[in-house]
Amino acid sequence: MTDTKENAKGLLLDIQDLTIQYVTDSGTVHAVENLNLQLGHGETLGFVGETGAGKTTTALGIMRLIPSPPGVIRSGKILFEGADLLKKSEAEMRAVRGAKIAMIFQDPMTSLNPVMTVDKQIAEMIRLHRSVTDAEALNLAGDMLELVGIRRERMHDYPHQFSGGMKQRVVIAIALACDPGLLIADEPTTALDVTIQAQVLELMKKLKQQFDASMILITHDLGIVAEICDRVAIMYAGRVVEYADKHALYRRPLHPYTIGLFNSVPDLEEDKEELAVIPGLMPDPMDLPTGCTFHPRCSFATEECPVTKPDMIEAAPGHFVACPVRAAAQAGSESRGGEGQ
Repeated sequence: MTDTKENAKGLLLDIQDLTIQYVTDSGTVHAVENLNLQLGHGETLGFVGETGAGKTTTALGIMRLIPSPPGVIRSGKILFEGADLLKKSEAEMRAVRGAKIAMIFQDPMTSLNPVMTVDKQIAEMIRLHRSVTDAEALNLAGDMLELVGIRRERMHDYPHQFSGGMKQRVVIAIALACDPGLLIADEPTTALDVTIQAQVLELMKKLKQQFDASMILITHDLGIVAEICDRVAIMYAGRVVEYADKHALYRRPLHPYTIGLFNSVPDLEEDKEELAVIPGLMPDPMDLPTGCTFHPRCSFATEECPVTKPDMIEAAPGHFVACPVRAAAQAGSESRGGEGQ
């Protein structure tokens, strides 16, 4: 899934046919199935889907942090700066984590050491990847705190002395301390109230531009995606089912699941008593439906859908969808010069 823009800029991250499973006594969880995903230099990719879709597992796979056992990366490639991360040794991956790829988790308290002051936690990351003295690392830690909007005099405080939004700023400071090329943010504002969410997102947007980093933003909030992201990947039951430029996706979503997500978002300009919902539930990852995994919930399903697993089709330039029915509808619309769904 590449386009001329990505070819011109070059790909920073190229995930090819990635399959990740969790093997348990109860059965095999198909968390990520034959996933393909690309990210260009300086781009922000929104990774959208319901809980259990496989978004966080994909992120942990990129970081090579899948817990094993029970997690197993069955197949695929994760090419970062042209090198396959799955072929690197653990020592080589330790050099990548933090320095080249950093991750921000949704709950900052799980990322921060409660018995260390925040300056020492940032300095620890800096010392791991830079040749600096302890004093220089601590001074740089103070600079990073100021960069994320925390006064330097608070650098000797402990995590419990900060609010939720301030703790998330500390986590962002740690993630950016070594100027990584790729920042993975796993629902970074979930634990924050709405006003603080906006502040943290604006901060991340500004710092991403300042550091010229690429970012994968994992979220289920389409509003956040519209505000921050350049491209969007919609994930369902371990697979990317739609991948497109943000403007193309919001202007004309193609996959039935994507359409369902947009229909479930309240519209301030429409007077509705009830929101449209997607019927049914996410499938059991231990027992996925045959063919297209979305077909039991899909109003566009045909007799072929339970039989054949759909490939990603480029329905429009740079707009890919794993649904031949909707891809054909898009092609027919373009041939007629129409825009209706």
